Amino acid sequence: MNSPSGETSQTLDRGLTVLSLLATHGDGLTAAELAEKLSTARAVVYRLLRTLEVHRLVGRLDTRYVLGIGIAELASKLRPQLQATVLPILRRLSEETNSTTLLSIADGDQALILLTEEPTRGLFHLALRQGARHPLAVGADGLAILAGRPPAPEDGDDVKLARSRGYALTAGALQSGAVGVAAPIRTSDWATASIGVVQLGVEVSDPHIPELVTAAAAEAARRLSGDFTPETAAQS
Repeated sequence: MNSPSGETSQTLDRGLTVLSLLATHGDGLTAAELAEKLSTARAVVYRLLRTLEVHRLVGRLDTRYVLGIGIAELASKLRPQLQATVLPILRRLSEETNSTTLLSIADGDQALILLTEEPTRGLFHLALRQGARHPLAVGADGLAILAGRPPAPEDGDDVKLARSRGYALTAGALQSGAVGVAAPIRTSDWATASIGVVQLGVEVSDPHIPELVTAAAAEAARRLSGDFTPETAAQS
């Protein structure tokens, strides 16, 4: 009989933890380093790594292990679903805030702008280029993604503040004269995407915009997790 919290697979949990650890170490980790971080035997780690290699989720550079090409292939299949799910939310948020809205995803240590929507009213707005990249630690969209992850020693004050607020707020970070607000899409403990708003100015035009952005990100997370019903829609 399952426990109230549900049974989990320790082996699968360790394998997913290995992928998460490798995602945060661009230069890779050795089996010994992974064993230390997992607090488990090196032989167990070698079995995990061999299994992940078979599925191309992990690759090897000499003695160091890195994320494999299979991760990118899985991500490419997720993008159409992500776009179809989030696009209506972006459109509504753009009209509610009269702002350019964006969906950004983490791609290594960079934020990739995957999708943008521009408002239909208003004379002036910022146009963002889909496919543009910038460091995760620069810009509200990237900071929101980092804030949606567990605390890390390298977190800066801006990430810590965004984590405590539930959203990131920046002014002039990516473009002079522009302000951005973004919130992480939390489908797990490790955020890989965010929804944001960008406006001309040095501060947001409406104090309710952070609330609207966080609500949009929460709705996107529910939809992507399959936890979306007319009842949850009414709460958005």
